[in-house]
Amino acid sequence: MTKNRPRGALALLAVLHAVGVTVLVAMVAFATPSAADTTWSVVPADANGPDGRSVIDLELAGGQQATEHIAVINRSTQPVDFAIDANDGYLTAKGYFDMRPSDATPTDGGAWVHVPDKVTIAGGATAIVPVKVSIPPNATPGDHPAGVTASVETISGQVRVQNRVGVRLNIRVTGNFAAKVAVTGVHADYTWSWNPFTAGTVEVTYTVTNTGNVRLAPDSRILTSTLAGQSDWDDTSEAKAREIMPGGSRTFTARVTGTWPLGPIGTTIMAIPSPAGKPLPGVTAERVAIDTTVWAIPWPQLALLALLILAFLTIRVTSRRRRRRIEKLIILSGRGTPL
Repeated sequence: MTKNRPRGALALLAVLHAVGVTVLVAMVAFATPSAADTTWSVVPADANGPDGRSVIDLELAGGQQATEHIAVINRSTQPVDFAIDANDGYLTAKGYFDMRPSDATPTDGGAWVHVPDKVTIAGGATAIVPVKVSIPPNATPGDHPAGVTASVETISGQVRVQNRVGVRLNIRVTGNFAAKVAVTGVHADYTWSWNPFTAGTVEVTYTVTNTGNVRLAPDSRILTSTLAGQSDWDDTSEAKAREIMPGGSRTFTARVTGTWPLGPIGTTIMAIPSPAGKPLPGVTAERVAIDTTVWAIPWPQLALLALLILAFLTIRVTSRRRRRRIEKLIILSGRGTPL
């Protein structure tokens, strides 16, 4: 089965109901069920067809409704019955967007999304499916992720496989927004370099939790301080590239190189939350800084110093013995004593 990964596609869920086992598989844009020549894709749309978006962004107040659309494109040559469902969205441990299984009852944003149960699409045709979003009057402000999928089931022996392809919905309820994070589980270790003339590395592990009510794309900065000066590390990749949903958390590891082992190393972890998606004017992201200390004894440098001292003492003792032997030879030679 060949799968591609275009941006904006929702995670494909393959649910294997053999002996009650559920398996989650990769994100796709086109799905091909096992043992069937069926391929399709799902993209955001308006009433006329695909509109070029990769996700659906909605900002509504409590009690409001809106109707969006998705385009389900049957790329196969035969008609296909697609099941349509909506459910809550979430982020995986690596920060990728995914959606709860179709047999799970939605409890958040997915419960506000109403779609037809199924749609039949002729081979090579496209169906525009309405997606109605109704925000409860008492909905809490902030982000409530959801998704809509089109799925096909195939049966192979005693295994039922459900392939789902869909679109992400970023539902934001208006109100008082808060961009806050908490940093916990801070742990620092020091790794020495085998070369005594090269500084070592401080490895810091920490967990960032989104304690606000909007999606965040956190930036992090790690600062170490020793008697030899300061070293810092700005994360430009992993922590910054993945968002954190409200109530969610992610664990990161940073490595600060160029840190000399001179006893206590003060380490500061600073998490800088930044709202993901649409800017939020007037919302100030609250920075959080946590301090910790790791001890680093300069073992390679002490070993080098010990070797230098040992070499110095060896040379000194050897030189003293040689000098005494030469002095003894001179005395014996002056007395005419045979050597």
